[in-house]
Amino acid sequence: MVDSLQPDRRRSYAELTKGKKIERRLTEKAVLERRRTSASSEVHAAHRLRGQVTGRARFAGDILFPDIKYARILRPPAHGATLRSVDTSAAEALEGVQVVRDGDFVAVLADHPELAEKALSQIKADYDRPSNTVDDKSIFDHILKAESRGNTVARGGDLETGRGKAVKVVEKTYLNSYVAHAPMEPHTAVAKFDADRITVWASTQRPFGLKDEVAQALGMPAEKVRVITPFVGGGFGGKSRNLQAVEAARLAKLSGKPVQVAWTRAEEFFYDTFRPAAVVKISAGMSVDARIAFWDYGVYAAGQRGSEQFYDIPHHQTVVYGAGWSGGGGVHPFGTGAWRAPANYTNTFARESHIDLLAAAAGVDSLEFRFKNLKDERMIGVLKAAAEKFGWKPGKAPSGRGWGIALGIDAGTYVAHMAEVEVDRSTGAIRVQRVVCAQDMGLSINPEGARIQMEGCITMGLGYALAEEIHFTGGEIHDLNFDTYEIPRFSWLPEIETVVLDKREAAAQGGGEPAIICMGAVVANAVFDACGARVLQLPMTPERVKAALAGG
Repeated sequence: MVDSLQPDRRRSYAELTKGKKIERRLTEKAVLERRRTSASSEVHAAHRLRGQVTGRARFAGDILFPDIKYARILRPPAHGATLRSVDTSAAEALEGVQVVRDGDFVAVLADHPELAEKALSQIKADYDRPSNTVDDKSIFDHILKAESRGNTVARGGDLETGRGKAVKVVEKTYLNSYVAHAPMEPHTAVAKFDADRITVWASTQRPFGLKDEVAQALGMPAEKVRVITPFVGGGFGGKSRNLQAVEAARLAKLSGKPVQVAWTRAEEFFYDTFRPAAVVKISAGMSVDARIAFWDYGVYAAGQRGSEQFYDIPHHQTVVYGAGWSGGGGVHPFGTGAWRAPANYTNTFARESHIDLLAAAAGVDSLEFRFKNLKDERMIGVLKAAAEKFGWKPGKAPSGRGWGIALGIDAGTYVAHMAEVEVDRSTGAIRVQRVVCAQDMGLSINPEGARIQMEGCITMGLGYALAEEIHFTGGEIHDLNFDTYEIPRFSWLPEIETVVLDKREAAAQGGGEPAIICMGAVVANAVFDACGARVLQLPMTPERVKAALAGG
């Protein structure tokens, strides 16, 4: 431990414990009593942020040594491309540059990043490109053809019986494009050998997995690998992959020097493990009293999380095709991986969009329709809280007001969103003016921390709803910087209002991801209410809004 004000006064935990096992056991009664104390709902200052504010926080790129070498690595032009030939002679001729090659792994090391970049530009390489031509437009047909085997994850009643009772049936297909994590800090790592041991400082969300990955890559015992995680400048699940740290470790071993690997923005986009593109197909019908009679739901390539509906539907089925990012196999032309609330954003967009279509088909206000088809008391509770905060008044969509609702569950937490938007019919541009989010996360230890997470989720989810998507052809990524991949700007942000329900007697649930899952759906529903355009693909770009307005 180090006193930040008096850094010379320090003691290690080992010195303090003196080898003793320190343990204190709490009874269940004590835990329950703690829940009832007022401290559980107090605002706690985020003291750990002092380092970021003052600039004292150290990230992986701040770990430096006198003899450190900066690496730049030869990259293929597309995923799946293989190196045919390489000429490194011009780079080797530069003073102060070391060229390292291990099979197809080619890198340059230098005392300064600029020199390393110059040396890399001197390397001439020829690649065999893959023949895969699937792109960001044809990917959805590709997914439907590839994901033919489904796993039924929820079923109740009998679909045919439900169809027989339906007086109105609505069938739609919803699409979700690939999305990048786009953290401000690209993947970075420093690796340094000390005799037969290696220490890796890495921007990672999975340090224990990295320890094993480095050991395997270098062929050494895991107990001789130490991983230190400094501050991480944004992860969102994207820094679960540790390629940059393994690269740094390999180069440290090959060169015998400490090595820093800091990806460029282009490398960050190219090697991202994207949120997968996905398809959701829904067929649902209503009985004469505006109750949902049946629900037939299939999700392709996204995953299961958030797919099981929570409405009171007597006849329903949910089928998941493919395993999403955890096991998509050859469906995706490049890597996909973890992100905030995996699969739930896609599933919630489709489910809540379809619920609104059913409400419109029934000629019933969206809020009234949801109350009519809900029995889950927790969901009813957050919906009432959001409606009260928002000041919802009944109206049949499209009403021209630009109001939307969306509900969801993630990590044991229930959320209800309401939004107000404006749509420019001439350009298709969407302006989100206001978002209200009510959240039931059980016991909230620090409501202020919960609200900060909710606001961050709403902001990030806004980008997924309006602009963020990856364009590609085969394994070639076309979006390699923020000039074409647009994340939310301050000027986009709506008025954000949050409600954290006081549930001190309930078990604490997750708070870092739930509020993101409804943003695509709530904006889509508000757009439909504003102008009658039902956009079925995320993100809702101006071009897609105009196409929907035109009936496309």
